[in-house]
Amino acid sequence: MKIEQTVRDWHRHLAGELPGGLDALLHDDVVFHSPVVFTPQEGKAITKLYLQAAQQTFPGDHGGSGEESGGGASFRYVREVLAGHHAVLEFETRMGGIVVNGADFITCDDDGRIVEFKVMIRPLKAVNAVHERMRAMLEAMTKSAAGREGATGSR
Repeated sequence: MKIEQTVRDWHRHLAGELPGGLDALLHDDVVFHSPVVFTPQEGKAITKLYLQAAQQTFPGDHGGSGEESGGGASFRYVREVLAGHHAVLEFETRMGGIVVNGADFITCDDDGRIVEFKVMIRPLKAVNAVHERMRAMLEAMTKSAAGREGATGSR
């Protein structure tokens, strides 16, 4: 039953309706597996960074840019498979005319906190598009965070 609540909370987070957001969802030692980064990313801080960047990168009604030509937001989950502490959430979106199909694999602990989040994407053109957009978004987010730290640290 834990994964059902975790997935409901994930959807609430994406809609901006979950008090505490990712901090409430993620275990401190969560492991994130990116479709474009070779090594697993370990810990809440780096996982939050990747998930926030993805939310801003994928056009959709969950905080993405919605800039897709010809019709607004396109990110949507099309299938969910839930069992025990595991969920697979299949999604579809469009990026620059490329159809992106992928899946989020989520594992939670007994308290319903996400301990593993894995993203897989197809086809290769989509992987390349996601890689480029995520790289740019992560760079922008990192520069923005560094600028805020520099501004507060110089006083």
